[in-house]
Amino acid sequence: MSETIQDNKFVELSYKVIDQKSGESLIAVEYPIGYVHGMASALDESVTKELEGKKKGDIIEVPIDCNILYGPRDESLVFTDRIENVPEEYREVGTTITMENAKGEPRNFIVTRMDDTTLTVDGNNPLSGRHVIFKLEVLNVRNATEEEIEFGGAIVDEPDVGGAVKVPI
Repeated sequence: MSETIQDNKFVELSYKVIDQKSGESLIAVEYPIGYVHGMASALDESVTKELEGKKKGDIIEVPIDCNILYGPRDESLVFTDRIENVPEEYREVGTTITMENAKGEPRNFIVTRMDDTTLTVDGNNPLSGRHVIFKLEVLNVRNATEEEIEFGGAIVDEPDVGGAVKVPI
């Protein structure tokens, strides 16, 4: 019998984020994510509540208002400049540029558009202002190890660069 998701279970998932308006897939994970249910998680609480009681093979769809998670879109965070004012290493759509405001606070901007004369960066989270569906598939459910519970998530060995290092996923 398949185990169900509840506190202290290790859960592996794959997921997609789908724009409710267009039906377009905005994000899809290329590898499973794992977490210990009931522990602090990168997943929104509304998602973990929907996962409660599910088992391997179940698929759920959770509508999310990204205005609540990331705030509404702020057009004052979108800048276009002449391309010659931008260093060459940033002249590619999708590149992240970290900039600081007058107070020295960092913010990430993503290059969203580029042509022969201009480049546009956007400091909004790519999901800001959107209504999405978080579609998840439960790939595995098992008892979490004591070490995973203590660590608060999945433990993986990093590539051998002088010894294994444990990192949260």
